[in-house]
Amino acid sequence: MQSRNVRNACITIPLILALVSASAIGQELTGVLKKVKESGEITLGHRDASVPFSYLDDKQQPVGYSMDLWKTELKLPALKIKYNPVTSATRIPLVANGTVDIECGSTVNNPERQAQVGFSVTTFIVSTKFIAKKANNLKTLNDLKGKTVVCTAGTNTLARVNGLNTKHNLGMTVLTGKDHAESLLMVDTNRAAAFFEDDILLTGLAANSRNPAEWAIGTEAYSIDPYALMLPRGDAAFKRVVDSALTGLMKSGEILKIYDKWFAKPIPPKNVTLNFPLSPALKKAIEKPTDSPDPAAYE
Repeated sequence: MQSRNVRNACITIPLILALVSASAIGQELTGVLKKVKESGEITLGHRDASVPFSYLDDKQQPVGYSMDLWKTELKLPALKIKYNPVTSATRIPLVANGTVDIECGSTVNNPERQAQVGFSVTTFIVSTKFIAKKANNLKTLNDLKGKTVVCTAGTNTLARVNGLNTKHNLGMTVLTGKDHAESLLMVDTNRAAAFFEDDILLTGLAANSRNPAEWAIGTEAYSIDPYALMLPRGDAAFKRVVDSALTGLMKSGEILKIYDKWFAKPIPPKNVTLNFPLSPALKKAIEKPTDSPDPAAYE
């Protein structure tokens, strides 16, 4: 994929301060911080349709909750951001090979992924559910026995659904969509009965669909997972900078304003309101920041 145009942009204060202070005391920069200092730019990975975390607005500009966590209102033109679109399938390889410096999307932090990439402190908590047409009255896993379902390629959900299919002998046919929009379209066009994904992403997709009233999200939750910003594996200095920025938002309460903006108020492009309350699990993660991939850490 081609990167979007490089433009002057807001950037996190701690990153600027880290570069300035490290240079001032003669510390040798490594990894992303070295690259940023030498090039004057940072490459940020974003999604096209992960509402409300990272997606394109009506002007085809990347916006969302995860994007806002990375930016601040202080304009510092010393750095430029290069926006690079990623998909569920390409996001990990692009961070792992250095094409993308940080991915601000809707990515679950788990032990398997930690073998390839790194993660910031947790920024959101999700549960796996499914969405289906309301008219079909599909509410539980048992309702999907023998049916065709869809997951998005490259997601944590795909492996989970395949596991559930085998464990419960459901006989489901599991298809894959190239992105969340295509996965929902497969249900909309009756190529699949249900689409499994993180609950908040399903909420966002339904709210921004042609006919939100035709969709229903299943009543069962099949997991609890932490979202985080994805970073290069082993770049401890860069992770410290990112974590410092995020924990600063948490301690100041600014993250709650950002949350309210994207989950409790009208959002672009259709000015829909998701009405997704702050969960007890996320409240706990904000009060005591952690980068743990263990679901038990959020219970």
